[in-house]
Amino acid sequence: MLPRSLTMSFEYADTVVTDLTVGFSSGDDSLSSCALEPLGWHRIEKELYLHTAKQRAWLYIAQKNERELTPDSLVATNVSIGKPHPSDGLNQPWERRPGGIWVLRSNYSGPGDQSLRDVDVLFGTDAIEPRPQWTLINPPLELNAQSDVPVARLTVRRGTSKPRPENPRTLLRAREDGKFKIVQISDTHMVTGVGTCNDRVDAHGKPLPECVADPLTVDFIGRILDAEKPDLVILTGDQLHHDILDSQSSLFKVVAPFVERSIPYAAVFGNHDAEGTFALSREAQMSLLQDLPFSLSQSGPEEVDGVGNYCLQVFGPGKSQRPLSTLYFLDSHGQRASKVQDPDYDYIKQSQIDWFTNASQALRKAREDNDSHNHFHVSLAFMHIPLSEYADPNLIIRGGHRREPTEGPSFNSHFYDTLSKEGVAALGCGHDHVNDFCALKPQNTSNPLQLGPWLCYGGGTGFGGYCSYGDKRYRRRARVWELDTNARSLTTWKRVEYEGERVDELVLVEGPP
Repeated sequence: MLPRSLTMSFEYADTVVTDLTVGFSSGDDSLSSCALEPLGWHRIEKELYLHTAKQRAWLYIAQKNERELTPDSLVATNVSIGKPHPSDGLNQPWERRPGGIWVLRSNYSGPGDQSLRDVDVLFGTDAIEPRPQWTLINPPLELNAQSDVPVARLTVRRGTSKPRPENPRTLLRAREDGKFKIVQISDTHMVTGVGTCNDRVDAHGKPLPECVADPLTVDFIGRILDAEKPDLVILTGDQLHHDILDSQSSLFKVVAPFVERSIPYAAVFGNHDAEGTFALSREAQMSLLQDLPFSLSQSGPEEVDGVGNYCLQVFGPGKSQRPLSTLYFLDSHGQRASKVQDPDYDYIKQSQIDWFTNASQALRKAREDNDSHNHFHVSLAFMHIPLSEYADPNLIIRGGHRREPTEGPSFNSHFYDTLSKEGVAALGCGHDHVNDFCALKPQNTSNPLQLGPWLCYGGGTGFGGYCSYGDKRYRRRARVWELDTNARSLTTWKRVEYEGERVDELVLVEGPP
C-alpha cells in the first residue's frame, strides 16, 4: 500500500486541514471499521505502533477543499504535542486530542493563510524532514509504546502549496575548470529509528562496542560531502536495510545530507531495499525519491524489467550543449530461489540490455551528428549487485582489495560484453561491503585493444550493515569519481573512515592531450 504522502497531493491538491486526531482499535478489529472514516476523516496509512502491539493506532485528518471554506470555517493553524496545555496558547482555543495532541483552530482567512495543508507521520528520534514547507514536530506522539519501538512524530506542511523550485543544477554540468565530481554512496542500510551499528572499529582497527548506527551514517556522509563538494551523488543500492518498518522515514534520512547541501543525486535499488512485510515497493520508493528536492532519480521505461533503468548526461561548462559523459543506471533486482547457489541473485534481463544498447547507440549518433571534432566523452554505468565478471579470479586488481567473495548471479546474461562493446569506461556497484577494488579483465586475445570496462566496487558506507569478513573488521568508505574534460581523464579514489586524505587514487581513463 502506498504511503499517504504519495497520493494526497493529487487527491487533495487544494485542501486545508480542519482537524486531526488519533483513532485506536484492537488488533482483531477490521481496519475499515473505525467510526471516523464515514464522517469524512482520512487515515494516514501508517500504524503508529509499527505493528508491535496488540492495540493499533492511526492518525486521522479532516480536510476540506478551499473552495468550500468561508470566513466562518474553522481550520487547523497549529499543532503541539505534550500533556500540559501549551503555554503559548492560554488565551487561544487549543483543543485536546488523543496521543498528546493539542490543535489550535482559527477562522479561515483565505488562500494565503498559515493553516495546515497536510499532515504526515515519520518515525524515530533521528527522523529528518527533507521536504520543502514541511516541519517536523517535537516531541513525539504520546502512545505509551514499548521503549524499543521508534517513536511516531507528526510533520506538517503549512501555507499554500508551491511549485517545486527549479533546480539550477538539474541539468548536470562540468565546472568552469572542466571537472565533474561524483560521490558514490552504497549500502547505507538505514532502518526505522537509530538502529544498531555493526562491526565498528576505532582508528587503529580495534573493535568498538555496539552503538547507534544511522546517526553515524548521516554524519559520515556529511563529512564526505563537505570534503569533496561533489556535483552529483549516486546511491548504488541497499539504501535501506531489510524488514524496514517505515521506508519513508528511513529513505528521508539517506537523502537529507544531499538536500541540505543542494547536491543533485540519483539512485538505483539493491536487493534489500524492498524486502520485508511492511517495506515499500521499489515503485513506491521511486515515487518518493522523484518528489524530493534535487533528486534526478527516474523509474525508467515501463516495458523494461525493473525499476530505475535510466540515464543522465553531463554537459560541458557554461552553456555548452556538448555532453562530456553519459551515466547509465540499472536495476540489478534482488535475491531469487536457486538450486545452483545460495544466496543467488537475479540477472540483468534482455529487455534491460536492449534498452541500454538502444540508448547508448542513439546518444552516440546524436553526438556524432552534432560534433565532428572527436571531443572527450566517457560513459559510466551504476548498479547494485556485481556482474558475474567481478568474481573472475584472474581480474587485474588495482586501487583496492578483494576481502570477501563476490556474491552475484549464477546466470550470466553477458551484460558485461554489451558494456564493453558500447565502450563504457567503468561500472560501479555495491553489495559486497568490504570489497573496494577497481579491476580489469585480462586482455582478450581476439581483441587486445579492448581494456574495459573497469569493474569497481564502492565499498560499504552505512554503519547498520556488516563491515567484516571472518573475524576481520574494516572501515566504512565511499568511492569518488572525477571527470576532467581538459585532461581528458577519469580518476577515482575513496574516502575512508578516519583517513583525512584520498585513498587509492587511480587514473582509469587518460586520453591524448
